[in-house]
Amino acid sequence: MAAAAAGGISFCCNQNRLPGHHHHHHSVLLRHPLTITLIANECAISSSSTSPTFTALLPSFSSTSSSTLRPPKAAESSMASTLEDERQASKTKELWEEFFSDPSQWWDFRSDDKRNPRFPDFKHKTAKKALWMDNRLNPSWVHTRLAALVQHQEKGQSIFSKPEISCRAARMEQLWQEFFSDPSQWWDNRFIKKSPKYPDFKHKTRNEGLWMDGLLNPPWVRTKMATMAMGRRQSGGGLSSRVPNSFGNGDNACKLCQEGRLNEALHMVELMVQQDTQVPIIVYVGLMKGFARRKALAEGKRVHALIVQSGIASDIFLGNILVDLYVKCGSVLDAWKVFNAMPEHNVCSWTTIISAYVDHGQYEQAINLFQQMLQTGVAPDKVAFVVVLKACARIAALEEGKQLHSQIIKSGFESDVIVGSVLVDMYAKCSCIEHARQVFNNMHERDVMSWTTMIAGYAQQGLGNEALTLYEQMKQEGVQPVDVTYVLLLKACASIAALEQGKQFHSHIKESGFQSNLIVGNALVDMYAKCGSIEHACQVFNNMHERDVVTWNAMITGYAQQGLGKEALTLFERMKQEGLQPDAVTYVVLLKACASISFLEQGKQLHYQIIRSGFESFLIVGNTLVEMYVRCGKIEDARQVFTNMHERNLVSWTLMIAGYTQQGLGKEALALYEQMKEEGVQPDDVMYVVLLKACASIAALEQGKQLHSLIIRGGFQLHVIIGNTLVDMYAKCWSIKDARQVFNGMHERNVVSWTAMLAGYVQQGLGQEALALYEQMKQEGVQADIATYVVLLKACASISALEQGKQFHSHIIESGFESDLIVGNTLVDMYAKCGSIECAREVFNNMHERDVVSWNAIISGYAQEGLGKEALTLLEGMQREGKKPNEVTYASVLSACSHSGLVEEGCHLFHSMCNDHAVTPTVDHYACMVDLLGRAGCLADAEDFINKMPIQPDAVVWKTLLGAARNRGHVEIGRHAFDQVMRLEPENTGAYVLLSNILSNSWQEV
Repeated sequence: MAAAAAGGISFCCNQNRLPGHHHHHHSVLLRHPLTITLIANECAISSSSTSPTFTALLPSFSSTSSSTLRPPKAAESSMASTLEDERQASKTKELWEEFFSDPSQWWDFRSDDKRNPRFPDFKHKTAKKALWMDNRLNPSWVHTRLAALVQHQEKGQSIFSKPEISCRAARMEQLWQEFFSDPSQWWDNRFIKKSPKYPDFKHKTRNEGLWMDGLLNPPWVRTKMATMAMGRRQSGGGLSSRVPNSFGNGDNACKLCQEGRLNEALHMVELMVQQDTQVPIIVYVGLMKGFARRKALAEGKRVHALIVQSGIASDIFLGNILVDLYVKCGSVLDAWKVFNAMPEHNVCSWTTIISAYVDHGQYEQAINLFQQMLQTGVAPDKVAFVVVLKACARIAALEEGKQLHSQIIKSGFESDVIVGSVLVDMYAKCSCIEHARQVFNNMHERDVMSWTTMIAGYAQQGLGNEALTLYEQMKQEGVQPVDVTYVLLLKACASIAALEQGKQFHSHIKESGFQSNLIVGNALVDMYAKCGSIEHACQVFNNMHERDVVTWNAMITGYAQQGLGKEALTLFERMKQEGLQPDAVTYVVLLKACASISFLEQGKQLHYQIIRSGFESFLIVGNTLVEMYVRCGKIEDARQVFTNMHERNLVSWTLMIAGYTQQGLGKEALALYEQMKEEGVQPDDVMYVVLLKACASIAALEQGKQLHSLIIRGGFQLHVIIGNTLVDMYAKCWSIKDARQVFNGMHERNVVSWTAMLAGYVQQGLGQEALALYEQMKQEGVQADIATYVVLLKACASISALEQGKQFHSHIIESGFESDLIVGNTLVDMYAKCGSIECAREVFNNMHERDVVSWNAIISGYAQEGLGKEALTLLEGMQREGKKPNEVTYASVLSACSHSGLVEEGCHLFHSMCNDHAVTPTVDHYACMVDLLGRAGCLADAEDFINKMPIQPDAVVWKTLLGAARNRGHVEIGRHAFDQVMRLEPENTGAYVLLSNILSNSWQEV
C-alpha cells in the first residue's frame, strides 16, 4: 500500500490486481511516493509548473531486459553484426550439445534458484559456461530435447547429479496434482507477471508457485490443462479465483501481449469475438494495461467495444481497468462515462476516477466526487484519503482538509506513516504550519520522509530557521537525511541567506555521496547564488558532470540577481553552444536581467528568439516582455506586446498600467484601466496602488476619489500600503485635508504612513505643520528612517528653520545616515536655503560621494547669495572631477553671474554651454540671460536677445525684461514687454504693477 500513495492512477489498480502479482519494494528513497511530490513542488528552481528534470527520479516501469535500442548502423557495420551472430550461434549450439551429452555437469537454475532473468538457466559446475532458454540464438531442437529429458526423469532415470533435483521434481508433480484438484486456491499470474521469475500460478496462502514452462514439470501438465479448459467456461467474475477456460487462441493472445505484440493480440481477439469464441478476461486485462502504457486511446476504445460486445462490461474489475485505461490515455471524459455506466462501484472505482481529476488539475471536482463516494456508503481506504488530501493541498482547501482529517481519525488511518505525512503536507500547503507541526508531533511513527515533509512545509512558508532547527532535532533522533532532505534544507538556507549553514550541508552532501545527484547539484547552485556567493555557485556549476536546463537557469538567475546582467547573457550563449535548448524560465530570467541594466537591444533579440521558439504564448513570458520594455523606456513596444497577448491576467494589466504611470502618462494609465473593467477583470490591492499613483501623477482628484470609494467597497482600505498611497494621492492632488482625514482614519500606521503625510505638508509649503506632525510621530514611538529625514530637511528649508535643521543633522549622524548620498544632498540644499552657505560647503566637502545633484545644490546656494565667482569656480571643479553639468547646473551658474554682475562671464558661459557642451538652452536659460543683460543696463541688447530666441519666449522672459525696464525707467521697452506679457497672460496683475511703477517714475522725472 505504500506504493499507492504516489498519487497517480497506478495504485488504484493495485487493489484489484491479480493476487500473486508482487511488486518490488524500492530501497532508493527517491522513489518514495512523497519524495516525488516534494521534489516536484520544492525543487523546481525558477521553473514552471512541472519540470522535466524530475523524470529521472520517477520509478521505471519499463522492461527488465538489459538491452537498449540503438540507432541503425552503416551497411558495413550491419554485415559485421551478422557475421558475429553466426559465430555466436555456432558457439551456443556447441554448448547445448555439450549439455545434452552429460547434463549431470550442469546446475539447473530454471525454477526456484533463479532470481534474475539475466541469471542463466543452466550453469556448468566447473567451467565458466552458461545457457539461457530464451536466447534468440538457441537451436530449434533445444525445447524438444529438454522435454525428452524430463520424460526420462518420469521413468525414474535421473538425468542430473544434483541430489535435490529428484526431490524437487516430485514436489513439483505433487503441486500440479494439487492445483488440478482445486484451481480456485491458486492465483493466475500468467499475463500480468512482468518477469519470468514470477510464477504463472501461485498458491493463495502458501509461498509456492508453478511455471508452465518449468523444466521439472510432469509431461501431462499441458494436456490436462487443455482438457480442463475445454470442460469449463469462464463466468466473468474475475481471475482471482479461476483459471481461464480457453487456452487455444486465448493462450496465444496472452503470449502475444506478453511479448508486446499488442496489435496482433487485438486482431486475434477481434476474430475470436466474431467467431463467438470465449475470450479469457485475462486477455482483455492484458490488452487494456498494455495500451494504457502506450497511451493508445484508439486501440483502447477497440478493446472497450469488444468487452461490450462480449457482454461482460458490467464486471466491476474490468470497469475499473477501463477507467484506468482512459485516464492514462488522457481522456478523462471517457473515463467518467465508463465510471458512470458501471452498475456498482467499489472503493477502487472511486479512487481511480478521483485520481484522474486530481492528475488533470480538476481538484474541486475531485473533492466533490469524494463527497459523492461517502454519500453512496462506500468507505474510503487510506489510498483514497491520500488522493483527496493531495487535491486539498493543491487548492489550499483548508476546511475540506480538516474534515478529511476528522474522517481519517475515525477510520483509524491516522497512525499510518504515509497518511500522516500527507496530512502534514496538506496543512503546510494550506499555510497552516501550526496544524502541520501538530500532526507531525502526534505521529506514532516517523520515517525520513515524514521529517522531510515537515521541513518542506517550513521551507514553503519561508521559515528557514525553523526548518534548520527541525533538522537538528531529526539528527538527534538518529534519522539520516536523504538527498531530497538536503535539497529542501538548501532551499531553507537560500531563503534566509544562511551561507555558512549551506556550506556545512554541502560538506555532508559530499560525505553522503549525493553530490553527483543532478537535483542536489541544482539546489547547491541555487543556494550559493541566493546567498550572494556567486563564486561558489560557479564552482559547483563547473564541477557538475551532468547539467540540465534547470542547472543553467539557476546559474543565470544567480548572475541576474547579483546585477551581473552581462555575465548572465554570456552564460546563455554558452548554454546554447553546448546544445541545450532554453525553456520559458530561461527567457524570463534573461529578460529580467536585460531590464535591470536597460539592455534594450539584447532584450529585442531575446524577444525574436522567444517568437521562434514558440514561448511567446506563455503568459509569464508575455508579462516579462511587457515589464522589460517598460523598464527600458519603450512604452509603445510594451503596449504592442500587451495587445498581442492571447491571454492576459491581472498581472499583465498591472504591469502595463504601471508602465504608463512610471512614464508620467497618467491619462493613458487610467484609460487602460477603463478597458480592463470592460473586459471584466477585477483589480486587487496592488492594482489600486498603481492606479492611485497614476491619479497622483496628473492630479486627477475626482478619479482618485472614485477609486477610494471602490477600495472601501472592496474592503482594501485596511491595507496599510493602500492607506499610504491614498495619503500620497490626496496630497499630490492638493487636497491636504482629505490626506489628513485618511491618515487619521488608518487603523495601522508605519513610518511610510507618517513620511507620506509629512511630504504632503511640505509639498503644500506647510513646513510648520510638517514639523508639528513630526513631534506627534515621536510621541507615538515611530522611528524616522532616511526618507523621513529627507522630507523633514525639506520642511526646514521651506521655512528657513536653520536651528531645527541642525537638530535633524545631529539625529542623522546618530542614526548613521550621513553617508547616504540623498541625505547629503538634502543637507547641502537645506543649509544653503537657510542662508548658511558655510555649513552647506562643509557638508559638501565631507561627502564621500558626490553626484550632479550635489554640485547643483552647492552652486545654487552660492547663486542665491550672489557669489558668482565662487559659483564659476565650483563649476570648474565639477568638470575637473569628471561630472558633466546639466541644464540645472548652467541655470544656477547663470543666475549667480546675473546677481553678481558678471556679464562677460555669463555670456561666455551661455555660448560655451550651447557650442562646447551641446546643452540645448531652455526658457529658463534664456530668462537668466535676459536678467543678466537687464541688470547690467543693456536693455536694448536684452530685447534684441529675446527677438532672436530660437524658441517662443514665455511670459516669464518678457516679465524679466519688464522688471529690468522698471529698474532702469525705460518706458518704451517697458510698454513693449508689458504688451507681450498681457498677450500671453492677460490676468497677470504683477505686470500692471511694474508698468505703473515705470510710468510713475517717468512722470516724476517730467
